[in-house]
Amino acid sequence: MTTYDALMSYQRETEALAQVAGRLGWDQETMMPRGAGPQRAEEMAAMEGVLHARRIAPEVGEWLAAIDEAALDDVGRAQVRHIRRSHERAVKVPARLSAEIARVTSRSQGIWAEARAENDFAAFAPVLAEVVALKREEGAALAAEGDVYDAMLQDYEPGMTGAALDDLFGALRPRLVALREAVLGKPEPAGVSGSFDEALQMKLSRRIAQVFGYDMKRGRVDKAVHPFSSGAGLDVRITTRTSAEDPFNCLYSTIHEVGHASYEQGIDPAYLLTPLGSGVSMGVHESQSRIYENQLGRSRAFTGWLFDEMRGVFGDIGLTDAEAFYAAVNRVQKGYIRTESDEVQYNLHILLRTDLERALLGREFEVEHLEEAWNTRFLADFGYAVDKASNGVLQDVHWSLGLFGYFPTYTLGNVYAGCLAAAMRRAVPDVDAALSRGDTGPATHWLRQSLQSHGGLREPRDTIAEACGTAPSEGPLLDYLDEKFGALYDL
Repeated sequence: MTTYDALMSYQRETEALAQVAGRLGWDQETMMPRGAGPQRAEEMAAMEGVLHARRIAPEVGEWLAAIDEAALDDVGRAQVRHIRRSHERAVKVPARLSAEIARVTSRSQGIWAEARAENDFAAFAPVLAEVVALKREEGAALAAEGDVYDAMLQDYEPGMTGAALDDLFGALRPRLVALREAVLGKPEPAGVSGSFDEALQMKLSRRIAQVFGYDMKRGRVDKAVHPFSSGAGLDVRITTRTSAEDPFNCLYSTIHEVGHASYEQGIDPAYLLTPLGSGVSMGVHESQSRIYENQLGRSRAFTGWLFDEMRGVFGDIGLTDAEAFYAAVNRVQKGYIRTESDEVQYNLHILLRTDLERALLGREFEVEHLEEAWNTRFLADFGYAVDKASNGVLQDVHWSLGLFGYFPTYTLGNVYAGCLAAAMRRAVPDVDAALSRGDTGPATHWLRQSLQSHGGLREPRDTIAEACGTAPSEGPLLDYLDEKFGALYDL
């Protein structure tokens, strides 16, 4: 066995254990008895202790030092790059801290869910303060003398910096705000109406998941407070949620999570249980969920097919033709919830969250002032006041889980999706004809071949550039939004 072989054999066991830990998290948010929370927190801490010990093991460092990377092929060098990055980050974080973060965030998630249901930020604030303190400590350990938020970003988008985000957000905001103001000045299209049986929503969402290529033999669809995708390789699960008054919440949450899951299911099987066997970054991951949800799922072609499907399942939905349905699916309106936001305003929600979490980690204010900071910023950005905590600071699960640095990847994903959609339409000119029949195959096949199958082979921006033939930029996304909503709202 070569040194590289020994490293990869060891790493496969680490990857397998990480999947087991992820399954514990999936169970906690879907099926775990409510009273099991304290025990699950200890289980998660124990698993993280095992994983952390494996990542910092002296032999990993020895193998990495001994490997001659020049003798490896591209795949081998990429595997080593990921393992080295993980090892170097892990050795900076004390084992005690790593386990405590796992323990507290497991407990925090349950407290968040209950506080959200009760619209009671004060009930959540104490445990969130614990999470923030731990993440500040972790960020300081990772950053050394550098920027803490830059260090946190590397867990979700390697190579990204706060300065680069400032440039991107600065380029996006003026055109997004101008488009929003123009659209909101126009009459609002009608939405669907009626009561939509939630069991039928779940049945339709499972059908749509398969329409988008989700392999139910290697996955499943369940319900959760906050939809998510979990797993990799041969076991990739998704969740969604239902509302009797808003079927789009369920259907488009499902399509979004299917985008994530299809990325994981589409990776080359040769990479199973290796660092290349998962999506390369959350920004690239979000490019898949957002292009499935928006450029494909909310397109005029696909909504024409979905209109007929919904009427077949629910009967009268309050809209008489496919064009009115397309307008309803893409309706721009005032609202509080990020996951229910239209494409025009979605990134403005992300800019708000990114600025707040950077300020919180940077000690510009403390957790006790977070709700006030959120409400003040929301009023300034959107022009109306938050009415309750579940529509404001409590709406997202991310901070309860300690995912500081995650939010910007949603906007990065939208930007990447804009680039990918333009490239896909150049490569697959008949994509709309297929979508109008409910056939996503030409689009999803192009995405699988161009991006998904490669997993973590390339760095994030290189992954997008290789698929598109050009470096990623915000231009294609902004042009797409201007064209689509300009036509919808006769601007």
